[in-house]
Amino acid sequence: MPYHDRPRTLREVLRTLTLASAALLSHPAVAAPIQSGLWTLLKYAGRDYLPLEQVGRFYGFGGVQRSGAGFVIGSGDRTLRGAADSSDLHISRIKCILSYPVTEISGILCISRVDLVKLVEPVLRPFKIEGASRVDSVVLDAGHGGSDCGAVGRLGDEKTFTLDVALRASDLLARAGYKVVLTRSSDEYVALEDRVRVANRLPAALFISIHFNSGGLGTGVETYAMSPRGVPSMSVDSAPVAEFVAYPGNARDSENAALATATHAALVARSGMFDRGIKRSRFFVLREASLPGVLMEAGFLSNPEDMHRIASPWYRQQVAGAILEAVRNYRRAVGGQTV
Repeated sequence: MPYHDRPRTLREVLRTLTLASAALLSHPAVAAPIQSGLWTLLKYAGRDYLPLEQVGRFYGFGGVQRSGAGFVIGSGDRTLRGAADSSDLHISRIKCILSYPVTEISGILCISRVDLVKLVEPVLRPFKIEGASRVDSVVLDAGHGGSDCGAVGRLGDEKTFTLDVALRASDLLARAGYKVVLTRSSDEYVALEDRVRVANRLPAALFISIHFNSGGLGTGVETYAMSPRGVPSMSVDSAPVAEFVAYPGNARDSENAALATATHAALVARSGMFDRGIKRSRFFVLREASLPGVLMEAGFLSNPEDMHRIASPWYRQQVAGAILEAVRNYRRAVGGQTV
């Protein structure tokens, strides 16, 4: 039977390997395989890896095609594309930043088990996410506010632009039939704890935090989901010890990844900006939220070209439209809801 036709979920298949891998002691520089029918699990540098060849077959993409360090699996809109020793992985043309680089082990290109389970799987098969709740509400979190201006550019500050996007998105979502809750609706300071408290009151909602970036001449858009337990954060928001804590946001790891995919795809398409990818972090609002959530960075106020776009009402309307599109696509992908 073809790999992708087997009547087992990826979670069930990989669960059979967990006990065996836990019992295996390996030197960090040595790769040791564990055979289990469908998969060959490799231990390397203290982590579990799986051959990309097997990943491609499992999802029905076919084998790995290599060109130097680069590789592609599949064709058209159904592809995995990346390179050895790189954390950039394009999944069906959506740029994702892996927690660990694709690694070549004894000539075999491999992906870390945590990246496969916590990123690739929910991106490719969101309809298989267990326990995903139906969505009828959206919490929009306009970053910063009041005494906290956030990033500041010559044409305006982050707190003003995020609120404008939130209000525009709220109008679009309300007209589409969604219940919308704003963590702030005016230029006021709202503590992070209070933002999360507002979000966690709603049982069937999504949480979308809206931000604009800053940092030299950096450019483009990026979307953050909560870092899975045990992997590094891709920002400087937390100490390494936090990697091993199970936060409320980790209960929604798969849904977070699916929402980040829907959000980022819409944001890249509507903004026309450079694609910085889907990333993982332990921002307070992501780690403490008990509902699926993402944090978007819709351009750099420190970059003159980005700044002029952000200062344009037309651009902020595009970002608002991306939020509506993201919510719709997430609902359709995860729960079959078509509104």
